[in-house]
Amino acid sequence: MISENRNTILAVVLSLIVLLGWQYFVAGPQLERQQAALEAQQQAEAERLAADGANPQTPQPSVTTAGNASAPTQAAGAPTSFASRDQALAASKRVVIDTPRLEGSVNLTGGRLDDLRLKDYHETVDRSSPTIVLFSPKGGPNPYYADYGWTKDPASDVVLPGQDSVWSVEGEATLTPSKPLTLTWDNGNGLIFKRSYSVDENYMFEVVQSVENSTTDAVTIYPYGLIARQGTPETTGFFILHEGLIGVFGEDGLKEVDYGDLEEEGKMALPQVDQGWLGITDKYWASTLIPVPGNDFQPGFSHSTTTGNFQADFLGNAVTVAGGSTGETSSYLFAGAKETNLIDSYEATLGVKSFELLIDWGWFYFLTKPMFFVIDWLFHLSGNFGVAILLVTVLVKLVFFPLANKSYVSMSKMKLVQPQMTEIREKYGDDRQKQQQALMELYKKEKINPLAGCLPILVQIPVFFSLYKVLFVTIEMRHAPFFGWIQDLSAPDPTSLFNLFGLIPWDPSVVPIFGPFLMLGVWPLIMGITMFIQMKMNPAPPDPTQQMIFTWMPVIFTFMLASFPAGLVIYWAWNNTLSVTQQYVIMRRQGAKVELWDNLAALFKRKKSASND
Repeated sequence: MISENRNTILAVVLSLIVLLGWQYFVAGPQLERQQAALEAQQQAEAERLAADGANPQTPQPSVTTAGNASAPTQAAGAPTSFASRDQALAASKRVVIDTPRLEGSVNLTGGRLDDLRLKDYHETVDRSSPTIVLFSPKGGPNPYYADYGWTKDPASDVVLPGQDSVWSVEGEATLTPSKPLTLTWDNGNGLIFKRSYSVDENYMFEVVQSVENSTTDAVTIYPYGLIARQGTPETTGFFILHEGLIGVFGEDGLKEVDYGDLEEEGKMALPQVDQGWLGITDKYWASTLIPVPGNDFQPGFSHSTTTGNFQADFLGNAVTVAGGSTGETSSYLFAGAKETNLIDSYEATLGVKSFELLIDWGWFYFLTKPMFFVIDWLFHLSGNFGVAILLVTVLVKLVFFPLANKSYVSMSKMKLVQPQMTEIREKYGDDRQKQQQALMELYKKEKINPLAGCLPILVQIPVFFSLYKVLFVTIEMRHAPFFGWIQDLSAPDPTSLFNLFGLIPWDPSVVPIFGPFLMLGVWPLIMGITMFIQMKMNPAPPDPTQQMIFTWMPVIFTFMLASFPAGLVIYWAWNNTLSVTQQYVIMRRQGAKVELWDNLAALFKRKKSASND
């Protein structure tokens, strides 16, 4: 049975190795080749359009209603007209956005929100590094923006504001939490369009669109909102995290669409709903359109092969404005960091359906999110996320202490009856059936559960994965320091054995293919040592092949986990240490011999014997 348990563990380990190997050696290079091919294709198409004199800015239909009105698909500007983002910003008149957590501007050309930086977040752990750019204007590098407007039935002759319409500022010329911004545009035919932006102290905008009709005829138009992004952005490319287009659509629930899938489909049909939201998500940041809950809207996802534009948009119900009256519609726009408590508060206060799913909690949602809340609570007590991880490991140990205690007691009893088990195997030889019968009788007599050794491992798997998910996807862990050289628990240990932990001025990570595995830092080494000690607590397996596997397993795990977030490696090292301590105490109390010192001595004796030969 011990052999079977070890085979189970080995199967899990080999599965992890195969999975990570596939990701690193096959999926990763394929993704890079596809990205390079896509960029080359987009550049060639853009050059062709420029040479032919085509207009890549022409709106194309995205989603339609029964009245045949459509939300326009806007291009983000191809080819690039400006060498830098600053030049693109300077090319048009703007109104400043200044809030405690955001800075940027609204473009008066088109009246769109295309310049946004997050004040609280920087590109690196260095607080003097540039802040994170979320939105960028057309014509510059990496266009990404939100736009609103009106569309009409094809037969209508109403003149509407377009992408190049220049809006005027009404009243205050700065957008702050206490001062909304109102833009106006006169179509010259009796209609005055207004667009009002307001923003809270964090990342939620409210956009109100209105039309004043001074004519005698009624006008019917349709409001829309869209988020456009040109080109496929750089993503982590890891299977446990979704980056791309995302939305929740009524009873249909969550819909996640990868960039590559949308490129293939071009346009995605989505149900008309009255509850939900949609947008584009990165690992830590997102922008989402949120129609007012209870109002019908038609969502849409699309990709333009002409411009390389990805777009999430919605089309609202028709607004009919009678002569001499005003029509109005409103919606929300979230643009910022995916902070857990903030996202949850918006879901509660605004009634946004399942807005919490903007954060990719994964399949183990029922474990992952509670794990985050416990760590976050402990962080507020200790002031350090690394200490919070150590404390949550102790709490997990306490929760599962009865189970682990039974497991180690059973393992200790297994050691005590080892001589009797050997006698049974020798007595019955190759008769496996009689061997098993005799062993089961022995287990029953000594009150041993042969499966107990598997339970602590099986329990740790979902806990380990949920902690990994928390470290990987939550922005609260980004750039969270521990002590000493660990300044970012969500990133790998930055030190490396292969440059003597910084004494040699050389970066091992630049080595082709094997570079990531050479970043073998202090904490992965500590984890490997604790795992090695835990392995040596048990008697060596009789089979030489198994002995070799279990001798090298800590080494394999050390290299494999070296590229994992430092917080996860710290958790595993600390968990191993607690497990070794717990197992040692229980084994001594049960009178079972602790094999650690004998196994270590035997290891050195073998080495000494080999050297003498």
